[in-house]
Amino acid sequence: MTSARALLRRHLERARARTTALTSIPETELVRQHSPLMSPLVWDLAHIANQEERWLARTVGRAAPIVDGIDDLYDAFRHPRATRPSLPLLGPEEARRYAEAVRESTWKVLEHNDFDDDLTRDGFVFAMVAQHEQQHDETMLATHQLRQGPPLLDAPPAPRTGTPPPQVRVRIPAGEVEIGTSTDPWALDNERPAHRVFVPEFEIDAVPVTNGRYLGFVADGGYSRPELWSEEGWRHRCEAGLEAPQFWRFDDDSGWTRTMFGKTVPLHPDEPVVHVCFHEAEAFARWAGGRLPTEAEWEKAARWDPATGRSRRYPWGDDDPTADHANLGQRHLGPAVVGAYPRGASPLGVHQLIGDVWEWTSSPFEGYPGFRAFPYREYSEVFFGDGYRVLRGGSFGTDEIACRGTFRNWDLPIRRQIFAGVRVAYGEGDV
Repeated sequence: MTSARALLRRHLERARARTTALTSIPETELVRQHSPLMSPLVWDLAHIANQEERWLARTVGRAAPIVDGIDDLYDAFRHPRATRPSLPLLGPEEARRYAEAVRESTWKVLEHNDFDDDLTRDGFVFAMVAQHEQQHDETMLATHQLRQGPPLLDAPPAPRTGTPPPQVRVRIPAGEVEIGTSTDPWALDNERPAHRVFVPEFEIDAVPVTNGRYLGFVADGGYSRPELWSEEGWRHRCEAGLEAPQFWRFDDDSGWTRTMFGKTVPLHPDEPVVHVCFHEAEAFARWAGGRLPTEAEWEKAARWDPATGRSRRYPWGDDDPTADHANLGQRHLGPAVVGAYPRGASPLGVHQLIGDVWEWTSSPFEGYPGFRAFPYREYSEVFFGDGYRVLRGGSFGTDEIACRGTFRNWDLPIRRQIFAGVRVAYGEGDV
């Protein structure tokens, strides 16, 4: 298991380096709540460490608590985000020291573990902890997007040139496809088990919906036409006063702009639209003459290989993502233009299914047939139901360890602070 230990260590180190970068900011910014939708960043920092301690130091390593009496403070189910600033949280330096102490314990557990039970086999629990940290890193990145003030983060710009595919829509033929996985050792419980699903023929956009295309919806009065919205969606649009994607602004002199991480720039027409809620995505799809894809349709478009009939790990194959395949891992602080990653296309020619922006589907979040909660119900099962909608594909802020063709994200249909966009499907099931 030497090579497995080295790989797990690299994943854990990469996650911690990103956490450190996101929290190496003035202490006043760490402890402030930048939005009631989000925790103070200092809470996320200690929560990441507490989750790691619970599963690795204590559950696997059977060690005593490193800091007594803090589990309740960092239990995400006990305290809503809006109330977390009132808790007696660890201060920035205390949280950093706690995280360092936990990580030292983790290295000892990793070095001496035999990987010989359900929790540790193939390094699962270590990978689960790395995925958890990277998921919270993306959440912290969203907090940075919501904060006011000058930029605190920097990264090279995403690609600004690309070659859009020749076809606007791609036809996906009818047939059975394998959804989910029973073999990926680091897949989480809601991705399991693999099962066969018949998917009728449909078409899907070859690229995510761009800012320029979405502007057509705005200009055509899309936000003032209730016939384009569901009853629930129209009610939310009115109550929230939605008129454009979050962080968009129109000025008579400069036209449409968007603000990303403290910088306001002209709206790029060829970038995928980002920061739209499910209701906006659904209304746009209806305006475009289509609908949102189901989760099974999205996964078939992303994983199915017509030459072999099997489902691949990623659109391009089974190899891990590289910088040539997808915009992942916070290498950039925004989506790349459409057509920027031709090597990441699926065999049928669907582009940028992985990275750039999460894509809303029409499917509620439910367990697959034969689902078994593992290793705890609070990761997936407690969220099952019609109240949440599934998102697929990851964003520029998603790390590769938390982004596979089978990976499932979910959120409330009103959420816009996440890095979510739109891809439209057409055909049977149109609404």
